[in-house]
Amino acid sequence: MYIQLNSQVICYEKTGEGSPVILIHGNCEDHHIFDELVEVMSETHTVYAMDTRGHGESATPKEYHYEDMASDVINLINALEIEKPYLVGYSDGGIIALMVAMRESKLLSGIVCCGANLSPSGFHLRAIHEIKKSFKKNNDPRVKLMLLEPDIKERDLSAISVPALIMAGSNDCIKERETKRIVESIADAKLEIVANATHSDYVVHNAQLYDRIKMFID
Repeated sequence: MYIQLNSQVICYEKTGEGSPVILIHGNCEDHHIFDELVEVMSETHTVYAMDTRGHGESATPKEYHYEDMASDVINLINALEIEKPYLVGYSDGGIIALMVAMRESKLLSGIVCCGANLSPSGFHLRAIHEIKKSFKKNNDPRVKLMLLEPDIKERDLSAISVPALIMAGSNDCIKERETKRIVESIADAKLEIVANATHSDYVVHNAQLYDRIKMFID
């Protein structure tokens, strides 16, 4: 399905019935990374799996900024009249979920952020090197975004007034102290470091993520 949100066309899929959950994928991906998760989650929830701007089948913008992507999520919630959804965001999607909650906690029931960072310095140096190498090879503005943004301060996170589950892998490309900074800056936040997991393997095409978050979103 497609929806016009101001000047941006966003593609999303709606599946299942029950309390609403919005899934937000990572950089240079689309909502299909959640296909296996949607299959199990839609048995008990109405699941909205969206493509962020410039990804999947959503329209390509002139510029990429996380704040604009957060606005798209807010506009989607308002346009579809989604009542108090949970946001489940992975990587870039986790950043977007934080920004939505910072701006509009009143619209949400809670957020789950997997592998989010507050700034590019939250990456391990080896990850920054790989991102720079990818950008040099492909000149993709979406990849460049990860080198320039976000710029979230701890005081910004204090505006979040809904419960938050903050997750990362023990072998994540995000520094563990960055993940802990996020948790410590949100009033009602829980931390889960997934043992022996990378940045992506406990999330991407992994239905078992629902087992990890179901107690939180249910």
